[in-house]
Amino acid sequence: MMNPAHPDALRRTAQWLGYGGLIPFLVLAPASLLDVHHGFTWSDALYAYGAVILSFVCALHWGFAMALPGLDDARRVRTMAWSVVPSLIAWPSLLLVPMEAAVLLVTGFVLHYVQDRRLARHAALPAWYLPLRLQLTTVACLSLIAGAFVPLPY
Repeated sequence: MMNPAHPDALRRTAQWLGYGGLIPFLVLAPASLLDVHHGFTWSDALYAYGAVILSFVCALHWGFAMALPGLDDARRVRTMAWSVVPSLIAWPSLLLVPMEAAVLLVTGFVLHYVQDRRLARHAALPAWYLPLRLQLTTVACLSLIAGAFVPLPY
């Protein structure tokens, strides 16, 4: 059983789960190129998954705001307030065509990574956190961009 207090075990678990969470992006992005636009499409699934994951990563900052030692009250409030923004970016992407959804979701992922970097300047995040977040963000964004090239029906 993993000891959560052991930093290496926590890092390995975060990597395993994070990389596993990329599988739908890596499957759905190429599958979306097969869409024929009759009802359900793979691009719909890709952007729905992107919206879910963007909403998921925003919860990290809510948890950080509540639990990280060393943050002053103002930083805690700003971090918690930010934590709801990615969900507000993600939800409208479900209503858009692939190219527009990709732009909105990629913007949300990039902004969230920028906020991760800002938070890291003020809080003791694990050394592995930012490199892992950059890798996960990069693959998610590239997958969303690839899926945006689905031909629209005319």
